[in-house]
Amino acid sequence: MTLSRRHLIAAAAACAALPRAGVAATPRVIGWDDLIPPGVPYAEIIGEGEIDAINDTWLPEFDENATKLNKELHGAYIKMPGYVLPIDMSTAGVTSFIMVPYVGACIHTPPPPANQLVFVDSKTPWPSDQLWDPVWVTGRMRHELQSTTIADIGYGLSADLIEVYEW
Repeated sequence: MTLSRRHLIAAAAACAALPRAGVAATPRVIGWDDLIPPGVPYAEIIGEGEIDAINDTWLPEFDENATKLNKELHGAYIKMPGYVLPIDMSTAGVTSFIMVPYVGACIHTPPPPANQLVFVDSKTPWPSDQLWDPVWVTGRMRHELQSTTIADIGYGLSADLIEVYEW
């Protein structure tokens, strides 16, 4: 029995419509330095700024490099560590948050530069009793420079998976 070209095309189309089992993308593991564009040193993003030793405050100066984003990360499937600064919370947990590079960022100190902040949204809530734990977040990264009342944020991340960070 020989198959006609029409039968082969129909069979290929039927196979393409089947769900793909076991094909999952492997995320690229990145760190906070990877959010800065290649060739831009961190020292050129954040300046000394105003330091008030009496009131124990610091208002850093950011230059134009603070909003420069790593173009290679737009659309990348990544996994990165950080800390949760909740934005949308319910009894089920946190569904959107700003991921920050260190504990207390944006709360008690001036926020980091925009290219050191990631706005994360997740369909699966992160438990509110684990807010101080460092996390791994896996998902699709995008450039999304946005201003909020808390900080200017350079990246967005749609989380597929959030898990406790273990060293």
